Amino acid sequence: MRCYSFGEPICDLSQYFPGVLDAWELSNELASDICREHKLKTCRDWTFELSNLNHYNWCFWLVGLALALEIPDEHWQRLLALIGGEGEDELLDRVIASRQPGRKIGTVLLHKKPYARLLKTVNAPKEQQAALLRDFVEHWYAELARKGKDELWWYIYGDPEKHPLEKGSYFGRWCVEAVAAVKAFGLDDGLCLGHEHYPGDLLRPDGPSTHPVRDEKKKGWLSKLFGKSERGRDE
Repeated sequence: MRCYSFGEPICDLSQYFPGVLDAWELSNELASDICREHKLKTCRDWTFELSNLNHYNWCFWLVGLALALEIPDEHWQRLLALIGGEGEDELLDRVIASRQPGRKIGTVLLHKKPYARLLKTVNAPKEQQAALLRDFVEHWYAELARKGKDELWWYIYGDPEKHPLEKGSYFGRWCVEAVAAVKAFGLDDGLCLGHEHYPGDLLRPDGPSTHPVRDEKKKGWLSKLFGKSERGRDE
C-alpha cells in the first residue's frame, strides 16, 4: 500500500504478496506452538475472525489486491486457506467466488457500515452501478469510523491531531474493497477515478495514472521522504 502511494509501478507490487502469506503462516505456526506449550487459548491480540471489522477489512484488502494483481493460483489458494470463513459473509464470499467457483456464499453481511453500500452496488441494475459505486467510495472512510477497541488499526494514520504525518505510519487511505468489486463483477468505475480514496491504478497497470497531477509546490511528505512522484493521495 505504501509503495502504491508513492508511485511504484503496479506490475512490481505482486512481488510482496508471498512475504505477506509467509508471515501470516509463520504467525499461525508459532502461536499454535506457544499456546500449546503454555496451555493458552490464544496468544495474539489480533482477532482472526471475519466478525471482527479489523480482520474483515484486512482480508478484504488482501482479496482485492490478489484479484487486481492477478497473483498465481498457488498464492491465491494459500490466501483462501488463511482467510477461511467460507459461507460467513455474502459480500466477501461473492467477491472470492469470482475466482473460486463453487465457494459457499453466506446469507448475511457482517459489517453493514460501510459495506451495505457496496453490496447494494453489486446487486443493482447495470445502469445504476457506477453512481452507487461512487457513493460507496464517498462514504467508505467515514462509515468505517469506530470507537475505542473497535477502531481500525490504521484509521488515524495521517490525522492532523491524533497522528500527524510527521509521526510516520501513513500509507494512504485506499478503498481496495471497491477495486475488488470492480474486478470481480466488471463494474464501471469511471465516476470513481481520481477520487482520493480510490486506487484505480491497480486496475490499469500500464497507465496512465488515474490520480490528479499535483502541483510541484504542494509536493507531499511521501515525495519528500522517498524522492518519488506521488499518485496524489489523501494527505
